[in-house]
Amino acid sequence: MSDQAHGSLKSYGIGFALSVVLTLIPFGLVLGGALEDNVGWAIAIIFLFGGAQIMVHVYYFLHVTLGAEDGWQAMSLAFTGMLLVIILAGSIWVMFHLEENMMPAHELIERVEQLP
Repeated sequence: MSDQAHGSLKSYGIGFALSVVLTLIPFGLVLGGALEDNVGWAIAIIFLFGGAQIMVHVYYFLHVTLGAEDGWQAMSLAFTGMLLVIILAGSIWVMFHLEENMMPAHELIERVEQLP
C-alpha cells in the first residue's frame, strides 16, 4: 500500500484544527448575539464557514486534490463544489420560505373551528 494516498498525522491534525475553528467561529458569533440585528449576515457567515469546512474535509480527510489520477479527482472536486452550491442554495431557499409553509398558529385553528 502506498503512503502517498494517505495523509500524515500532521495533515490530519491541521484538518481537525481547521474543522474545529470553522465550527467554533460561527457558533460563537450566534451564541454571543453578535449577529442578532442582521439575520442576512448571520446566514452568510454560517454558510461561508460551513462551505469552507466541507472543502477542508474533502482536502484533508478525503485527500481529493486537483493534480492526481488523470483528472478524476478534479472531476470529483467539481462535483463536490456543485453539490455544495445546491445544498447551500436549497437550505437558504427553505429557510426563507419556511414561514409560508408552516401550519397556522393554534389561535388561528381555534378561530377557524368557531366559524359557522
